[in-house]
Amino acid sequence: MFDVFNYVPVIFVVILFIMFAASAIRVLPEYERGVLFRLGRLAGVRGPGLFFIIPGIDRLVRVTLRTVVMDVPPQDVITHDNVTVKVSAVIYFRVMEPQKAIVDVENYLYATSQLSQTTLRSVLGQVDLDELLANREKINKELQEILDRHTGPWGVKVANVEVKNIDLPQEMQRAIAKQAEAERERRAKVIHAEGELQASEKLAQAATMLATEPMSLQLRYLQTLTEIAAEKNSTTIFPVPIDLIKMFLEKKP
Repeated sequence: MFDVFNYVPVIFVVILFIMFAASAIRVLPEYERGVLFRLGRLAGVRGPGLFFIIPGIDRLVRVTLRTVVMDVPPQDVITHDNVTVKVSAVIYFRVMEPQKAIVDVENYLYATSQLSQTTLRSVLGQVDLDELLANREKINKELQEILDRHTGPWGVKVANVEVKNIDLPQEMQRAIAKQAEAERERRAKVIHAEGELQASEKLAQAATMLATEPMSLQLRYLQTLTEIAAEKNSTTIFPVPIDLIKMFLEKKP
């Protein structure tokens, strides 16, 4: 007679083997790598794909190689011209060397976040408010270079840094609005003055031309009379140029 109890040890061993094999198999996608530690010692980087580890002896730390988008919380910054602003940013970085990202720094995500905050305050504290508002691309480039230089030993590459929001105090916003309005008025006055100058130059040219041709002045006078008559005025008073009746005055009786 079949006695199942005789096979209990075998079934137990098979179950243990299956559990051991399942815990030894690791599969990593293309965008991940595994930093392997064997008895506490670095044993290299594994992945992507299927590989095996020794349960209880090996420890695997997963690291993503995809670009990480991290928001830098708003920071209170005092600019070089003593204006307090609140600035936030976003940084784009990725792990280039998983081994360094795990071994050389305790938490590369937290370290990068803290470094970006301190760097943001340090760099923006050296520029004036006008430069911060006008030369944002230059500041972004400077932030990226500084962060990349400091995260390089961690195996992290900072690809880009963007200053996202700049919150100004209310009084500073009003001052900037007044400044912009004054600038628009200045441009309007300059444009008006340039128009007056061009008009005066044209009038001077027209006066010179009319002075050389007296008949042109009389034709212009008659044209003006025609324009006045077109206004349907009941009474029109106009002076008669002496040139029109000069011939009659000079005529001998």
